[in-house]
Amino acid sequence: MAVNNWVMILALALAFAGAVDFGFSYDRPPRRKSLSKPFLKDLYEHDSTSPQQVHISLSGNNKMRISWITSDPTPAIVKYGSSPGDYKFSANGTTKMYQYLEYNSGEIHDVVIGPLHPDTVYYYICGTNYSPEFTFKTPPPRFPIKFAISGDLGQTEWTNSTLQHIEKSNYDIFLLPGDLSYANMYQPWWDTFGQMVQPVASKRPWMVTQGNHEIEIIPGVHKEPFTSYNARWVMPYEESGSSSNLYYSFEVAGVHVLMLGSYTEFGHDSAQYNWLQADLKKVDRIKTPWLIALIHAPWYNSNEAHQGEYQSFGMKSSMEDLLYGARVDAIFAGHVHAYERFTQVYKDQADKCGPVHITIGDGGNHNGLATKYISPQPKISVFREASFGHGEFEVVNATHAQWTWHRNQDDEAVASDVVWLTSLASVSSCFKV
Repeated sequence: MAVNNWVMILALALAFAGAVDFGFSYDRPPRRKSLSKPFLKDLYEHDSTSPQQVHISLSGNNKMRISWITSDPTPAIVKYGSSPGDYKFSANGTTKMYQYLEYNSGEIHDVVIGPLHPDTVYYYICGTNYSPEFTFKTPPPRFPIKFAISGDLGQTEWTNSTLQHIEKSNYDIFLLPGDLSYANMYQPWWDTFGQMVQPVASKRPWMVTQGNHEIEIIPGVHKEPFTSYNARWVMPYEESGSSSNLYYSFEVAGVHVLMLGSYTEFGHDSAQYNWLQADLKKVDRIKTPWLIALIHAPWYNSNEAHQGEYQSFGMKSSMEDLLYGARVDAIFAGHVHAYERFTQVYKDQADKCGPVHITIGDGGNHNGLATKYISPQPKISVFREASFGHGEFEVVNATHAQWTWHRNQDDEAVASDVVWLTSLASVSSCFKV
């Protein structure tokens, strides 16, 4: 593509993405530059048949989806086994491409493998026999299980720091509440994002939902939303009875996880609302005593950033009663580039049968931190800080889980906020008729 065309697209991207230059107080970590060559390469600078941008995700009971990209056609096949170099099993999948303006993606391969044994390390190769060997570990069959959570990643040096800390945390599954690559319509940045996360995302399942930066509409030019996101990051929506990759659910080791879409219709007459109603009716709190949800735009927020947005108050108005009635334990959000934890809350009041709301949009994005908070701090807001970092939700057993927020200040994953949560399924007073 001609340089001038990409310059025009970048200008549009900045306009529609609403890039903001935030100020920083003296004790906040400064913005860091975006990663670039030689750390990251363009798609066609790699060997044409070598798998790149490899990432994995859960895909139904005891199965895993392996996704990767090549610049030239290769077989959509994964060979795998439980010993290095010994691939006793194989599975075939699908290949697709997409076009965005003058950009043509590489060959996007998706293969679902399994059934797999829980809590087991597997070794695998993608495509040709010349593929490098990758490894992943399946989640445990039961408690304890640890989720790492961070949103609004982008691809900056802060992002790299966050990912390094996550990799060291001995987690089982990564949950990302929207805003992945911050490509902002410049498609090669989806490729560099895939390269950046591969060392982590090829080893543990990444379960993601969409944010505003995944929409990538250009009015009058590219009208289809989520083109890149839906092509590159396929989640198990069909397995959960959803008709859209933008919202789905999955179960793992005693936890039912709702991945909801802030940027698709969510009103009472919407497909997402109807699906959510049906999905919640299927939840068995004996089998899965923990029930959590991810959204992008937070329903509770005392930061000055992103106040008054319909994706927040509209979705809250439509779905809060539904999630409260189901006794959801915690709701994690991104969007606001800072950290904040609320107490258990329902309709803006503390409620012992309501979910804990946590904003974790501090993964490392290039826009920087949202440092200004509303004063005075609301009583329902327990902890808030504008620093980059990640969270860890460790479900210890059927009744108790520990949430820890780790700040990346000074390049160390400092544990800055710790709280123990009790599953609402074990609180008899929350289930009285």
